[in-house]
Amino acid sequence: MKSPQNSPSALLELIDALKCLPGVGPRSAQRMAYHLLQRDQTGARRLAFSLNLALDTLVRCSLCNNYSEHEVCSLCRDDERDRSKLCVVEMPADLLMMEQARCHQGLYYVLQGRLSPLDGIGPKDIALEQLLKRAQDGVVEEVILATNYTAEGEATAYYIAEMLKRQQIGVTRIARGLPVGGELEHVDSGTLAQAVYERKPV
Repeated sequence: MKSPQNSPSALLELIDALKCLPGVGPRSAQRMAYHLLQRDQTGARRLAFSLNLALDTLVRCSLCNNYSEHEVCSLCRDDERDRSKLCVVEMPADLLMMEQARCHQGLYYVLQGRLSPLDGIGPKDIALEQLLKRAQDGVVEEVILATNYTAEGEATAYYIAEMLKRQQIGVTRIARGLPVGGELEHVDSGTLAQAVYERKPV
């Protein structure tokens, strides 16, 4: 759905900017823009402020690669975590799911993506060298691969497992309590916890 040619350029820019969100097409972006302008200008200003704040203050944790306001995030600084176990997940949302399930008391490494040759995403694009360095810190005894059971997630898990096994690092994979093709973000806590408890060597 095209906007009228005589629409204000600021409005067109807002609609175009909203289309960068996943699953948001031209119609949805237009509806969102009009809603923010007509019905919720306070929410719009808060959204703009929060986006700017996040962009200006958030960095990647130097240990786990998750978003943080400090060089080392609070989770990685937590002395009560089991530092011998390192759980590898694809995205920050997966880490949050793991924490909600309370099934992992160790630390994490967030890939911020997954291997996908068709999309041009290779090992260097998901910071696997940083993961290898972290796994070789002399403290980590087990790396738990908790990538999604999708084709890309499986390929990523296989690549990482082979990389770590060459260095004599213990590697396990979460069990298939998760549905094939499912993603951690959408799995209930009980199913996720069972998958972690039933992990097995790879």
